Amino acid sequence: MKIVLLGYMASGKSAVGRILSEKLNIQFIDLDSFIEDKEQLSISQIFETKGEIYFRKIEGIYLYELLNSKEKVVISLGGGTPCYGNNMDFIENMSTSFYLKATIDTIFERLKNETSQRPLVATIGAENLKEYIAKHLFERAPYYDKAQHTVLVNNKNVEQIIDEILLLR
Repeated sequence: MKIVLLGYMASGKSAVGRILSEKLNIQFIDLDSFIEDKEQLSISQIFETKGEIYFRKIEGIYLYELLNSKEKVVISLGGGTPCYGNNMDFIENMSTSFYLKATIDTIFERLKNETSQRPLVATIGAENLKEYIAKHLFERAPYYDKAQHTVLVNNKNVEQIIDEILLLR
């Protein structure tokens, strides 16, 4: 069993994934953390030193590695992971996927004070952030919508989201 959580930045993928994996008594892997361990660099350092194209290439390789393993696991993806290469095909064919769907306003509220920790929005600035989120969500929605299940996360706590995932799986 592989459960994949996808969605935009700050939709709750890692927080939900950690607790969901505990409830199911299986391993949790945050793809970004997995990449950092394998590459011995932070995601920001990879973007700065090797570029986004390199990052997206290795992201797909490591995703496939995780999905192809024999382990039962909950995997939280980076926001862009489903949108590159064959990643969404791998996700569709090798896991049960859940799109944690949040509105632009919900994402903005969660991101506006932590832009420095997010490589793709670090240079945007809070004044341009909402427009950036809206544009990105519009571009990424066709990929996110391919998930087998969609869970609306606005105004829900982590436990409510997990309960919904457990009912749907």
